[in-house]
Amino acid sequence: MNTDYRPQVRRVLLLTLLLNLFVLGLKAGLGWWTGSLSLLADALHSVTDSTSNILGLFTSQLSSPYPDRDHPYGHQKFEALGAMGIAAFLAIACFEILKGAIDRLLFAAGTVKMSPPVLWLMLVVLGVNICVAWYERREGERIGSKILIADAFHTMSDIWISMTVIAGLIGVWLGYQWLDVVFAFPVAILVFRSGWEVLQQNIPWLVDEMAIAPETIRDLVLQVPGVVNCHDIASRGLVGRQVFIEMHLIVAAEDVETAHKITEAVEAELEVRYSPVRVLIHVEPPDYESERIGYESSGER
Repeated sequence: MNTDYRPQVRRVLLLTLLLNLFVLGLKAGLGWWTGSLSLLADALHSVTDSTSNILGLFTSQLSSPYPDRDHPYGHQKFEALGAMGIAAFLAIACFEILKGAIDRLLFAAGTVKMSPPVLWLMLVVLGVNICVAWYERREGERIGSKILIADAFHTMSDIWISMTVIAGLIGVWLGYQWLDVVFAFPVAILVFRSGWEVLQQNIPWLVDEMAIAPETIRDLVLQVPGVVNCHDIASRGLVGRQVFIEMHLIVAAEDVETAHKITEAVEAELEVRYSPVRVLIHVEPPDYESERIGYESSGER
């Protein structure tokens, strides 16, 4: 049975958007006042935070778990597409940060104005980011939302970036102006790393990578009375969110009704273990033989 978590996702994203806008305004104001390149780069990253929240709200509205005529497998991959959009925004932010740092190195040194209130306000920013990342990740893992987990990674990168910027600003306050430009580079690296992690989490879903090892499914199915064997097992989706399983099932049944009851028992067992799950079973007679559990690599038989 599918559960529609979109209202919870939208509530989390709306709250996160408001907090990110507050952080963005604070960073941009401090960056403009101090002339700090690393702080302005951090503000640029916060622009992508807010943009990704808006993108998440849009894609979450589209990602209904319920199938329809045009989308018989549901719409949940729209959420993965939203996460990929977040990765794209992170890539843009990384490029802009590097470009700004290189321009500052080649064409203008600039002077950064620093004072204790700026550092205190950056600590406020750091505290807000920690709370947002913890809240988003907790809710994302609770309901299995890829878009919330991806956005939490985005916000977690903000935490490391803000800590890096604070370290650079402390160096500037102590008289080392060059630290402001130098610390812009690790900021860019952290942004790139966040985008790469989002890609790693979502590409397998989009390309229908195996969700459950066929051997694991086979071991579970063979425990059902009446099952002789199963082969050509395939699965895709996300465990805990929506899984699709296909298999050929060899049953000890002399009539269709008995075979049907056995397949229903198999479906029930898989539902208990991997809910929500949709199972497609091709029934075969007891004397059918096959040693192939899953699908081999191209060219193998």
